[in-house]
Amino acid sequence: MKILNLFIIAFTSISLSNCGAQVDENMPAKENTQTTHTYMKTDEEWKRELSPEQYFVLRQKGTERPGTGEYNLHFEEGVYQCAGCKTPLFTSESKFESHCGWPSFDAGISDSTILEVVDKTHGMMRTEIVCAKCGGHLGHVFNDGPTSTGLRYCVNSASLDFEK
Repeated sequence: MKILNLFIIAFTSISLSNCGAQVDENMPAKENTQTTHTYMKTDEEWKRELSPEQYFVLRQKGTERPGTGEYNLHFEEGVYQCAGCKTPLFTSESKFESHCGWPSFDAGISDSTILEVVDKTHGMMRTEIVCAKCGGHLGHVFNDGPTSTGLRYCVNSASLDFEK
């Protein structure tokens, strides 16, 4: 049983580090200058409206396990919105398969819908992305994308809803 637990811990650590392993230290993370979001709710309201996994990701800055999210290998045409406030964030045209275990996009719908925040947790320097309207944690952005933007928005499925 101890070996199985060690294997699970090692696999999870490797998987989580894979998504952020290609961070370019020259990519400056932007400080969040917006302190008040326009879509405010109490913690109790969020808990009532979101599933436990959505609450964990969006409100507690959690991360879903790699390869488990509903939208990881989802490629229908449409718009991906914030699961917390329904703000349109990404289109299916910007989605690509990055093989990191989370949905990946090369651009947001608008610079004004996604905020970038310096994230120094877990001994790394990354750029967190949050919904500009409700402040929900979406994931992180890296500059190792394969398209002309050079960006890879690595997003938790739990933070998204999809509309065809």
